[in-house]
Amino acid sequence: MSWSRNGESRGYHHGNLREALMKAALELIAEKGTAGATFAEAARRAGVSPAAPYRHFRDRDELLAAVATEGFERFAAALQASWGEGRPTPVEAYERMGRAYLDFARTHPADYVAMFESGLSAEAHPALAQASQDAFGVLRAAADVLVASMPGQGRPPALMVALHTWALAHGVASLFGRADGARRKLPMSPEELLEAAFLVYLKGLGAPTN
Repeated sequence: MSWSRNGESRGYHHGNLREALMKAALELIAEKGTAGATFAEAARRAGVSPAAPYRHFRDRDELLAAVATEGFERFAAALQASWGEGRPTPVEAYERMGRAYLDFARTHPADYVAMFESGLSAEAHPALAQASQDAFGVLRAAADVLVASMPGQGRPPALMVALHTWALAHGVASLFGRADGARRKLPMSPEELLEAAFLVYLKGLGAPTN
């Protein structure tokens, strides 16, 4: 089966309707936000009847949850790769993870919106909850290594550090690092802003910054 959009012929083969629907949902999120990613419109984009999506998804929320789950899986992989086992130093690797966070938000804006702005219940979508926890787990494991490199006396809890730096990265990405109309103007790059924020925060905790 095939369908056309803006004169471009596309199609899906038997067996990958699920992927076609998820791709359609991402396109709709990119264009209209999560509110515009309706079940019926995703089916239309995929070139199938309104009833066809029910073969793979219970409802719209389950479709969005699948999209967000895959987004978190890619996000976790990107963070893990950027951490690079904490080399050459934990602080440098941690800052690199922050840049990877911003890069993901900018290069995968629809995934990012699905992951953080869909308003889906974690309890109702355990696979999504697990993928989200796994992504944060990458940051938490890196924070464990980072905190271990700090002076022993007064060492902060690694979970606190992970939560604080996650909030920093997410805030900068959401406000200044987006690739959509919600991006705010800034007299410096988002990467420079986040690097400065990390430097101030980590220096305040006593992390070796050289």
